[in-house]
Amino acid sequence: MSVIKNVTLVGGSGHLGACVLEKLVASQKFNVRVLKRAGSSSSYLAGAEVIEADFASLESLKAGFQDQDAVVSIVGEAGIPGQKLMVDAAIAAGVKRFLPSNFGSNMANPNARQLPVFAHKVAVEEYLIEKSKASALTYTFVYNGGFLDFCLQNNILLDISKYQPKLFDGGDYTFSSTTMPAVGDAVVGVLTHPVETQNRAVYVSEVVTSQNRVLALAKQLAPSKPWEPVNVDLDRLFTASREKFVQGQHDLSTVVPILIKSMLSPEFGGRFDVNDNKLLGIEEKSEEFVLDLLRPLLK
Repeated sequence: MSVIKNVTLVGGSGHLGACVLEKLVASQKFNVRVLKRAGSSSSYLAGAEVIEADFASLESLKAGFQDQDAVVSIVGEAGIPGQKLMVDAAIAAGVKRFLPSNFGSNMANPNARQLPVFAHKVAVEEYLIEKSKASALTYTFVYNGGFLDFCLQNNILLDISKYQPKLFDGGDYTFSSTTMPAVGDAVVGVLTHPVETQNRAVYVSEVVTSQNRVLALAKQLAPSKPWEPVNVDLDRLFTASREKFVQGQHDLSTVVPILIKSMLSPEFGGRFDVNDNKLLGIEEKSEEFVLDLLRPLLK
């Protein structure tokens, strides 16, 4: 595959999208375009061309992808199914590489792949794989584990707000995690190594840790606080949430326990056996990095 130069980011108005856009622009390796929904009031980082498109129109998306080498989708959960139309438009426009908005858990793991919360993402992956067989479009899936910064800031991984964090099954599961800016670096790495990353998943793991290690670091920063961790049976929580999800309850309180299970549990591939950090230019971080993430949360 030739060099990727022209890159379109779709749906980059959220935090992850902003991080990816910032890294693409800062790399100075690409001509960056942002495709936003027609009528959207979202604003974007200077240095990228911003154009509007009707995300429900093949012709509108095709026009937005014209003369582009790669499309990086960062659409939110509601936009996941619509990526199939984006794939069709990318093929019609002659795009070389497509990165779907499937960042996060290890969906190559058979158990994770069967989770109902990932059904639309799996369908998009399978659609991409099938379409690549009969076209010049290639793909890369980026699996980065849990978003460490987001999970800490929103008390998902370890709720330190009242110093009574929930430790799932004792808190000793070790898992791979990555901050959102590093995911942006990984996207840059994929696009600058198109041959090595073609038609496969890449694994990014900035920090390998456990709930207990994070708790120990939090105690190190705030030793005088009244820490009283609570043990939680993750299987019981997961099973109840999965049943609610299947019955149509898709609120955050239902989804989060399922995502936690996919992030922490060994049976869902939460800790990556191998990673592509070296290829993608991702630096593995020490516990000092985790301390830096915790400090503003414990003031």
